[in-house]
Amino acid sequence: MLRGAGLVVVAILALAGLTRAWWVIGHANVAEAAVVGLPDDMPLFFRAAAKQLGHLAGDPDRWKNPSCKHLRAAESPDHYLDLEDYEGHELPADRWKAIALLQKLKKEPDKVGFLPYAIMENYDRLSVAFYDYRADPKDPAIQAKCLVYAGVLAHLTGDCVMPLHTTRDYDGRVIAGEKTKPQQGIHAKIDAFPEKNNLLAEEISRGLKARKIDNVWEYVLQRLKDSHTLVEKCYELDKEGAFDKPTKESRAFILGRCREGAQFTMDLWYTAWIRSATMPKHY
Repeated sequence: MLRGAGLVVVAILALAGLTRAWWVIGHANVAEAAVVGLPDDMPLFFRAAAKQLGHLAGDPDRWKNPSCKHLRAAESPDHYLDLEDYEGHELPADRWKAIALLQKLKKEPDKVGFLPYAIMENYDRLSVAFYDYRADPKDPAIQAKCLVYAGVLAHLTGDCVMPLHTTRDYDGRVIAGEKTKPQQGIHAKIDAFPEKNNLLAEEISRGLKARKIDNVWEYVLQRLKDSHTLVEKCYELDKEGAFDKPTKESRAFILGRCREGAQFTMDLWYTAWIRSATMPKHY
């Protein structure tokens, strides 16, 4: 029995190290909430696929399956970006230039993360899929890939609005000379909050409407920076025990983050749809 308990502890610790934002149902509820705010000029098949998009929004966490070592190694850094490691430099507009800058700054790029680049890349994938849908709206394969790319994008936008995905202090803060990190475990508490406290799609979506974004890269960067400004608030609320025993303030805070995630998601879905009408041919 003791050996079995030890294995359970090891498994829990391994899962805690995956750095995910929201549990899978939390991601699903944010994605479903994003569907509610879409306008009527979005394709009907897409607006009718809330449950499918909710499921697909969980896939990037499923890709971290411990047995899938190659996929997990490549995928994991796409879920976060530690802004402090850029040391005040503006983020370059593509992944490879970001890697070059981080190497110049003596950082390990895969430890710093690639979240805004993963968002932009999947926004582009969805735009291309929507372009194909416009050309052949009855092809079920095209509809399917639109939903897959939109689901992945929804996961990443959901990650971005979780403040601890923008900082090195994603699960406690290192203090010189200390063997343990104060407030370690905060990440899991916030991840679990939407699911444990019934933050459902209906509440998250209330009053939200999709908007066309003129400069998507700048919009993504601003969402990242805005989220980063709330890191300290996360630690303050946790120190008060407000994630262990939810308060009116902590619930409103996490609900606000989920609503921001739904707004972010629907804005990129809608902008990808509009963009697809004027894209050049693929080849």
